[in-house]
Amino acid sequence: MEHKVYLDRNENNYGPSPRCFDILKNADHSLLSCYTKVYSTGVKSILSERLAKEVNLPEKRVLLGYGAEDLLKQAILCYLNKGEKLLIPSYSWWYYKELAGEAGGINIEYPLVEGTDSFQYNIEDIIKIYEREKPKVVLISSPNNPTGNSIALPDLKNLLKRLKESIVIFDQAYAFEGFNDQIESMLTENPNLIIIRTFSKYYALAGLRIGFALIGENIQKLTQLTNRYLGFNRLSEEVAIAALDSPEYYKTISNKMKNDKELYYSELGKLKGFKVYKSDANFILVKIPKEIYAALKEFMNKKGLIIKFMNEELLNSHLRITLGTEEQNLSVINAIKEFSDNSHF
Repeated sequence: MEHKVYLDRNENNYGPSPRCFDILKNADHSLLSCYTKVYSTGVKSILSERLAKEVNLPEKRVLLGYGAEDLLKQAILCYLNKGEKLLIPSYSWWYYKELAGEAGGINIEYPLVEGTDSFQYNIEDIIKIYEREKPKVVLISSPNNPTGNSIALPDLKNLLKRLKESIVIFDQAYAFEGFNDQIESMLTENPNLIIIRTFSKYYALAGLRIGFALIGENIQKLTQLTNRYLGFNRLSEEVAIAALDSPEYYKTISNKMKNDKELYYSELGKLKGFKVYKSDANFILVKIPKEIYAALKEFMNKKGLIIKFMNEELLNSHLRITLGTEEQNLSVINAIKEFSDNSHF
């Protein structure tokens, strides 16, 4: 049976830092059988304490969750009431579109603009829709899934000034670098802001489900909902800290991914009818001729190369390809080129 390569769920195929494996190999078994005692020092977790130091925030303003998905859901259920509006990007992760419904709320979409080689946020369009619809919660994703585009820091700051009346959730799950030196001032200037991050993507710890949120002063209700008085997963905390202690490893992986994205841009961009969008995330979005969609999907599956064939209202002739190792990326590129060379469209 042919081995399958899964490049459809945006996992980091290079894996976590060796220091993370060292923690698991040499784990203190008492971590498994005893609750944490860290509460006696006035903090929730050794991880939240460490993260607070990373971004120069009080520890109480760092919340932990079961991945970014968990914190997104908790934030929406906390602040969005029945009949209230959630403002989300039009090209976005399908789960965003489910969140409002779970709270009995209403989705309102703002457009992302398709440019020559990337999608872009149009700040003035977002503000116009915001002022017209008056949503209770606004969701901004950077980099955005599945388009891969980010919002520039000056644009983000300008936008936040105009969204003061709403809870703003800034989803940075796919960020490689999180402008940590700006966090304290952003949250001070925007007390209704929630910044959500995760160890799943950049740090390659998706299986441990570790997410965290950095919050403004007004987000006290969510603090109460996310509190776990018996503490958090003690082994996961140690592994996450090991990842934070390995910046040189992750910078190397980040550079490899940047190089592989350039390879995708150049190689797939040459193919007839293909459009490859620039991405700041660990995946790329590729528009392909609609007429080859089904045949290419069958071809790639037979090769054991599992990539995401988008089937949504606005993205129905697109591939979202998770960056793999260099070898995996070359396999995908070569397979698509082989198909293209042998097809007649």
